[in-house]
Amino acid sequence: PRLSSAHRLLSRQLSHNFGFVCDQRRVRSRPNFVGNPAVLSFAASQVVKGSSTSGDMGDSIKFVDIGANLTDSMYLGEYHGKQAHDSDMDAVLNRAWAAGVERIMVTAGQLPEVKEALELVQSKDPSGQRLFTTVGVHPTRCNVFEDSGNPQAYLDELEQLAVEGKQSGRVVAIGECGLDYDRLHFCDKETQQKYFEFQFRLAEATGLPMFLHMREAAEDFIAIVKRNRHKCSAGVVHSFTGTKEELSQLLELEGIYIGINGCSLKTEENLEVMAAIPLERMMIETDAPWCEVKNTHAGAKHVKTKWEAKKKEKHDLACCVKNRNEPCHIRQVLEVIAGVRGVTDVEELAAVLYANTCKVFFPEASKEA
Repeated sequence: PRLSSAHRLLSRQLSHNFGFVCDQRRVRSRPNFVGNPAVLSFAASQVVKGSSTSGDMGDSIKFVDIGANLTDSMYLGEYHGKQAHDSDMDAVLNRAWAAGVERIMVTAGQLPEVKEALELVQSKDPSGQRLFTTVGVHPTRCNVFEDSGNPQAYLDELEQLAVEGKQSGRVVAIGECGLDYDRLHFCDKETQQKYFEFQFRLAEATGLPMFLHMREAAEDFIAIVKRNRHKCSAGVVHSFTGTKEELSQLLELEGIYIGINGCSLKTEENLEVMAAIPLERMMIETDAPWCEVKNTHAGAKHVKTKWEAKKKEKHDLACCVKNRNEPCHIRQVLEVIAGVRGVTDVEELAAVLYANTCKVFFPEASKEA
């Protein structure tokens, strides 16, 4: 239910006086959470701090983080090959659930990552209601097709995992695939183009939507999507940082949505482009552990919800790790979008974005809603 104006005022007063709001009703009402209930309750009561908190936005707000790289070694406590602390995956997930995240799509970028992601979502969410993954090859890693010695066999194994994953409900998208001309030192244009187009076969075979990557490659990316649009049900171009002209061209493609995260909100130009996206074509994400909304970003002034963070060397399970993004921070993305667009009903904005995501990636949940 929506909070009354009196409840909102009380939340603000508690936030001002104590630095956080603990809404135990919201935490305990969320079923199938990952981890120890005591840890989740503690996370809800201690982690969300700042001039405003999750309580101020109302406890009906819910999110789907469409892109989180939870297989990254940072969540195992390893940074640049050095161990800084023990794995804190449960704490990361508990912060997400406490912040209103209902579902997380774990991004996979090549075959070993797909297998690792499937193992992760199954072990951390046995009920299968919160954690999901993608199947595909990131553009900067497309050399793996050639390096395997048999590109078709590599694709066939991906397809098998996608088909089985779709049947189990764990795999919800094909990707992350696309084009990235900003990092050609990892993979050349021709290889990226060839195997981006190649992966549309996975979407066609499974009927799954696509999780897409486009960086400094709009012309070739859009041309390939246009040629193959009939092979996929829908898709999202995640972490969008393009121009208004590029946005306009993408919006001409039916069923293609735009994903926004902290990297999409860095500059004033980014904010202008984001404000031009029709809300019915927008989704939000964190792309954790990267793409956080940094204090130096143009959109940072609209952030209201903050989490206490410590350096990795002083790791504390009750705190975030400084400069490591987490799914809970999706609230900050929502706040920046609302602030830039002048949206006062943040709950309604969140509901639209949630509905967009469920329509594409979780159609059964969309029908229930």
